[in-house]
Amino acid sequence: MPSGDLRVWVETTNRRWDRRLPHSSVILDEDRMNRRSTVVWFLLVFLAVMNGGLRNTVLTPRLGEFGGHISSTVLLCAAMLVVTWLMIGWIRPATSTEALMIGGGWVLMTVAFEFLAGHYFFRTPWARLLEDYDLFGGRIWILVLATSAFAPLITARARNLL
Repeated sequence: MPSGDLRVWVETTNRRWDRRLPHSSVILDEDRMNRRSTVVWFLLVFLAVMNGGLRNTVLTPRLGEFGGHISSTVLLCAAMLVVTWLMIGWIRPATSTEALMIGGGWVLMTVAFEFLAGHYFFRTPWARLLEDYDLFGGRIWILVLATSAFAPLITARARNLL
């Protein structure tokens, strides 16, 4: 095979691969977006832990168990929206699907953290962890998960990033 034929074959093969595989810059952008969204999630976890401390030391003693739970949940949802609003430009999802994937990842990590760290690190019984999911019992923790799921999409659209 003459060297010219090999060069043509390599160029043709490269063009075929370019059409089949996403460009490396797209992969790098998605990887960067995923890392950044994970960093923001850790910030949200820190806020949630601080919010829990506020609930236990200030809100519940003044408002009672139910009032403390409700006000704490609303405060956490508002704080999550503010942080997401401030950080969504840095995370930079390119599409609505990516924004929803970020939110879905946040929900999965939140539930995993809540149950695994809640039970094994903070020694909270499983029954107590499950109580927060009882909507008919007046527990509205599900709003935190809904905020986690949709905050990236809502804030990215509100900031005209999508």
